[in-house]
Amino acid sequence: MSFPWRTAVRRALKSLLVLVLAVLIATGGYVGYAAIQRGQSITLPAPTGPYRVGRAMVDWTDHSRTDPYAPRPGTARELAVWLWYPAASGRGGAPYAPGAWGQLHFGAPESVGESSFDAIRTHSTDNAPVAAGQFPVVVLEPGLGFSAPTYTTLAENVASHGFVVAGVTPTYTANLTVLRGQPVHASAAGNPSTLDTDNLHDPAATAFAEGLLQVSAADAHFAVAQVDGLDRAGLFAGHVDPGRTAYVGHSFGGATALEACRTDPRCAGAVDLDGTQYGPVVHKGLDRPMMLIASDNSCVTGTCRPANSNDTAGQAIAKSLLAASTGPVWCYQINGAQHYNFTDYGAYYLAWPLRQLLALGSIDGDTALNITDAYVAAFLDQTVHGRPQPLLTEQTRPYPEIVPQPRK
Repeated sequence: MSFPWRTAVRRALKSLLVLVLAVLIATGGYVGYAAIQRGQSITLPAPTGPYRVGRAMVDWTDHSRTDPYAPRPGTARELAVWLWYPAASGRGGAPYAPGAWGQLHFGAPESVGESSFDAIRTHSTDNAPVAAGQFPVVVLEPGLGFSAPTYTTLAENVASHGFVVAGVTPTYTANLTVLRGQPVHASAAGNPSTLDTDNLHDPAATAFAEGLLQVSAADAHFAVAQVDGLDRAGLFAGHVDPGRTAYVGHSFGGATALEACRTDPRCAGAVDLDGTQYGPVVHKGLDRPMMLIASDNSCVTGTCRPANSNDTAGQAIAKSLLAASTGPVWCYQINGAQHYNFTDYGAYYLAWPLRQLLALGSIDGDTALNITDAYVAAFLDQTVHGRPQPLLTEQTRPYPEIVPQPRK
């Protein structure tokens, strides 16, 4: 599990980054170069499916639940959800992070070294008409601290393969969400600064994670129900397949995807992208198809060279999950990738000191995203659409960076 900017190491790195940028500002030249680069147009990797992609943003309130992380007790759980879907027409180019979502940028002075969101080109069209047909729902769960728009590349690709994608930003645990046009940041209850949330040996951190997992899984189920509502009357009228659902998540969102699938009878499969697993699914397993994709030497597939006791604990957790699961399992590692390579950060321009701060590996950023897109789409096409995929049987191996991992 990982919260951006929460460990002492990350705080130290951020201080170092500010110092480095201050020196660079004093010299002037590099900052001028970075300012030019941040304004250069960047197009996200293109979707590979047959459909154009539409996009819509909605705010939903679950009046049946009280939000345990809201600053005001008794507040109903509110969620900002981004929807990507197969579109009948559209030219793409929807703003990457419109309105208050622009606050996803790093603050000054770090923002000097990051792509301007205005310069990032998407392949979505806002509020485009839905394509003909019925499409299964895929819930996309971000990692802790992250927001749905940061996974635009993955979401657009999944939607282009014939799925309605609901990207759920977890309110009060994400660094930023936007409700009714206003920015909402992490709360004290949702951002426990006293906990080392990366420490699998800390009982308090584990208890927090277990509680959050149940909230996040309920968020995912609520999103499916709301999309079904839009199928009965609204944007997707007559275009949602109510019998097929899948869950995809990154980091803690990967753990959420597995647990949400376990507790949803309609779930056809789940994908965990580099996320340590938590909750009952670890011991009860999954009886539906499952895909685990790890960064370089991550232990989330149960196969790694542990560097410390935390890695050893994570490896044991993954092995427990695999041993208890009875459904088909695919496990992979992407050589050269690190934790942030599963997000759009890999496609951004990032100045050298900022890039050093983030968990981005030596692999080309677009290549890592293309690999993730290909394997997630193949998994969903095979398990949900029922279309056998040569990529999953290794009849074709177009990416030397990806290494199948044995199921332990």
